[in-house]
Amino acid sequence: MTNKVVATFAALIGVSAIAYGAYRFGLSRNPAIQHSVNEPASRATTDASGSEAAPDKRILYWHDPMVPGQKFDKPGKSPFMDMQLVPVYADSDSEEGAVTINPRIQQNLGVRVSEVTKGTMTQTVEAVGNVAYNERAVAVVTARANGYVERLYVRAPLDPVRVGQALADIFAPDWLAAQEEYLSVKRMQGQGTEGLVSAARQRMLLAGMNDEQVRLVESSGKVSPRFTLRAPIAGVVSELGAREGMTVMAGAMLFRINGLASVWINAEVPEGMAAYIRPGNNVEARTSAFPDRVFKGRVAAILPEVNSATRTLKARVEVNNQGGLLAPGMFANVAFAMSAKDEVLMVPSEAVIQTGARKVVILAEGNGKFKPVDVETGSEANGQIAIRNGLQAGQKVVTSSQFLIDSEASLKGTIARMSEMPAGNESPATTHHGEAKVEAVGKDAVTLSHGPIQSMQWGAMTMDFKIPPEGLPPGIKNGSTVTFDFKQRKDGQYELTAISPANPGAAGAKATHK
Repeated sequence: MTNKVVATFAALIGVSAIAYGAYRFGLSRNPAIQHSVNEPASRATTDASGSEAAPDKRILYWHDPMVPGQKFDKPGKSPFMDMQLVPVYADSDSEEGAVTINPRIQQNLGVRVSEVTKGTMTQTVEAVGNVAYNERAVAVVTARANGYVERLYVRAPLDPVRVGQALADIFAPDWLAAQEEYLSVKRMQGQGTEGLVSAARQRMLLAGMNDEQVRLVESSGKVSPRFTLRAPIAGVVSELGAREGMTVMAGAMLFRINGLASVWINAEVPEGMAAYIRPGNNVEARTSAFPDRVFKGRVAAILPEVNSATRTLKARVEVNNQGGLLAPGMFANVAFAMSAKDEVLMVPSEAVIQTGARKVVILAEGNGKFKPVDVETGSEANGQIAIRNGLQAGQKVVTSSQFLIDSEASLKGTIARMSEMPAGNESPATTHHGEAKVEAVGKDAVTLSHGPIQSMQWGAMTMDFKIPPEGLPPGIKNGSTVTFDFKQRKDGQYELTAISPANPGAAGAKATHK
């Protein structure tokens, strides 16, 4: 028996010697490690997790990065995961919610920053609209006297017409009596006939004749009961109310002519962008019918009516219809270009994290330190978004690539959990239940491989649980399948309150500890 003990002791000494030799060999092969070991402890230290600590930094507490709200007063193995606890160092400039990222990790993640700038934001609003007639370029041709339509020169709606083009010939019997009276009075000789001539001329005007028609009767000396209606403007006949042979009454609408020199585009502008559009703003319009042509115009008016279904307002845009290419009913894409007069703070749009009620940017404070900041945003255009409150010019914010978006989301969730999770001494001692297999039984703790714990939102894992002062009940040993209750202590560790074999027939009774 003595020889066996001696042999065992000699084997331990041999293993220790080999380990120390390998350690010294590693130091000789790596001068950087040798230098760090020879440095005083006050200048460079290595924490329990194996990571190099920053010089002259005091450790505040240890925590599990997967459960950042739980603090521990000494290093060791995490009770949540199969990993070592990570130290958190004191920082005189630290703020609540701030985090520090190693420069090498920043490079691996592809962290990019952008400076907060101040300037005027060029706002571009695009909308879809439809082409319509310019209702200010409309002429209505009516019958000036009772009569008959003897001849039509324009026979169909939407026929194009020129200025002065003949539209119809009208026979007006009522004009015969007025013209005959005027010619009879004019032939009279004698003193005082001037007043009679003037009165007869006035009756022709009252009958509906215009000055040109009256002058024709005066110059020719012949009655003319027929007259020709002519187009006062160029355009198309949008409404046709006359047919050959029909009787017309004085004032009846015979032709409605819409001009095409300019047209309207009624653009549907989102309600939220209406504040940036003003009458007089320049506009560019494009259509699928003429993709290579750009039609320029300006905003004539913003109609004071909101479409309740689409939540849009109509912007009336007046466009020069060169060549008559734009026809009413066409769809057009309209671009409103405006420049803000006031300077605003701007950051890239990708720097702002939308979290519902909050809008957050990650502020880069230098030396690997980052801090979330709530901001109030304004308008957005050309990849830039205005910042109304929360930042200052010259500060730097993190801008995310597609890969970094996920990292920022994780960082944001961690910060939210740290700020919302109550401190260890304030959390209620809630009892949780689970089933597990006993992996090891120690003096102060038992290692259990348990299944999911729904009340803690844990998945299956292997972890240590503190044994209560009363100890474990009989029948609990390695390999046993047990049911157990536990709660979290004020120091953050998890302590069993009850444990018993899962098989009711097994030895041992369930012991409950308050």
